[in-house]
Amino acid sequence: MAASLELAEGGKALARGAPATTPDDLFLRLDQLNEIGAALSLEKDLNALLEKILVAAKTITRADGGTLYLVEGEDTARQLRFEIVRTASLDVAMGGTTGNPIPFYPIQLYRDGKPNNSMIAAYAAIHGVTINIADAYAEEGFDFSGTRRFDQKTGYRSKSFLTVPMKNHEGEIIGVLQLINCRQPGTGEIVAFSEADQRLAESLASQAAIALSNRQLINQLENLFESFIELINTAIDEKSPYTGGHCQRVPVLTMMIAEAVNQTASGPLAGFSMSDSDRYELKIAGLLHDCGKITTPVHIVDKATKLETIFDRINLVDTRFEVLRRDAELYAMSRRLELERERDLPELERRSRQFRIDEELRDMLRQLEDDRKFLRRCNIGGEAMAREAQDRVLQIGLTYKWRDPSGNTANFLTDDELRNLTIPRGTLTEEEREIINHHIVSTIKMLEALPWPKHLRNVPEYAGGHHERMDGKGYPRGLAREQMSVQARIMGIADIFEALTAKDRPYKKGKSLSESLHILGKFKLNGHIDPDLFDVFIRERVYLKYAEQFLDPEQVDAVDERAIPGYAG
Repeated sequence: MAASLELAEGGKALARGAPATTPDDLFLRLDQLNEIGAALSLEKDLNALLEKILVAAKTITRADGGTLYLVEGEDTARQLRFEIVRTASLDVAMGGTTGNPIPFYPIQLYRDGKPNNSMIAAYAAIHGVTINIADAYAEEGFDFSGTRRFDQKTGYRSKSFLTVPMKNHEGEIIGVLQLINCRQPGTGEIVAFSEADQRLAESLASQAAIALSNRQLINQLENLFESFIELINTAIDEKSPYTGGHCQRVPVLTMMIAEAVNQTASGPLAGFSMSDSDRYELKIAGLLHDCGKITTPVHIVDKATKLETIFDRINLVDTRFEVLRRDAELYAMSRRLELERERDLPELERRSRQFRIDEELRDMLRQLEDDRKFLRRCNIGGEAMAREAQDRVLQIGLTYKWRDPSGNTANFLTDDELRNLTIPRGTLTEEEREIINHHIVSTIKMLEALPWPKHLRNVPEYAGGHHERMDGKGYPRGLAREQMSVQARIMGIADIFEALTAKDRPYKKGKSLSESLHILGKFKLNGHIDPDLFDVFIRERVYLKYAEQFLDPEQVDAVDERAIPGYAG
């Protein structure tokens, strides 16, 4: 190893002959270090955090350039990945928040299973020591060929190096901080990094490693948490493909509306604002807003027709029609046989009676087929079922008789079939609708049982309020507008609009944009949704942004905002 490298107590390497530092200067830089440490602990964005670490290190050591590496991989496959590169005099800024990619390959910590001691950054990471080099061109212990090639290409002169390993609270090396070319105050001359520079850099590296480890741990926990939420939504999706898309789209629309409200500078919602923490909290609530559906029976969630349970029972009704058809044909056949036995019957009378038998059979078969098709149409849910149609279902069900498998004469339709086929709206009975509605109770119970951290404590309220109404007639708690947060009211609009436009429901087609907005406007007028949020939703064209991303082209028709009920413009 080079003569200028001296292993000190604690496994740290110090350089000789570095310029002295005045007490006032050191005090000032210690003060900077304290401020930097506080700033690092507050930074939540990982890229910005890494950038702050390197910029801070350059500032307190007066380095012209620097690189921050992170360790990745396991055991002998570990390597140092370039994360941030800065050189002030060359105006080089790569990685971090710049968006400029770093074109350098990672540095391998091991080659053929042996430590890569020839590279200064690798050596610092492997051995956990600080390396302070006064002049790279005079140093013989490390491979600076890449540095020299860089200098030849750019005209730069890389001289002094200070390379500091970053250790987390467990003593594990998680990165390396490398500083280049210390500038002498006043003259700007490139000098060696002093012992004070080294101590400050090591202190900063220690604080930075803790801040970085904390942020990485928080990010990992957040990723784990969101993956767990995704697991729940995937389970719901696998259970019912008709609700899986809903669980993905409502959070997106919720955030679209929230951002539009956040940007509103006038009107009743001008005071609403969101921090990044608020956004994350609302995003999580959106992802979990229907988690209670995992408890809802799948045959109710997926009830595409009125008679559907495990299977669509309309096929059983078809079978009964076939039995009635068979009975009608057998009865007509028996009448023809009786007619044949009447030997003395005049031919004209015989033909007349034969014609009536055939005509009555045709009429009967025609009526049966007409009633069969009618019941099939009734089996498909719709916005409304006329009273006349309900009465005809009852007439068919009670007028026709058939012999069941036990040989007993029974009504053509059972009481349960009559109740389902006369459902006035949609495909669910009142009992089934109650079961569906109970999912929000399950959602609230599930979410309120979790030990939410402070920054997520409102998730149960936001997610649990999306079926409440502004007039207090919603469910499950019957909350009125003033009892609900803006976020919960936002989620209510998102949930309704997604349901109106959704094209993957088993019981309906997705409505067009203008049709959905017309219905949403009616909801505003009848006290169902928040009127101020509705106005922002229309005025900021949130509906159009959502449509461009999720609706089929045929659904995106022209919208006349003046014709939307309840919208003043």
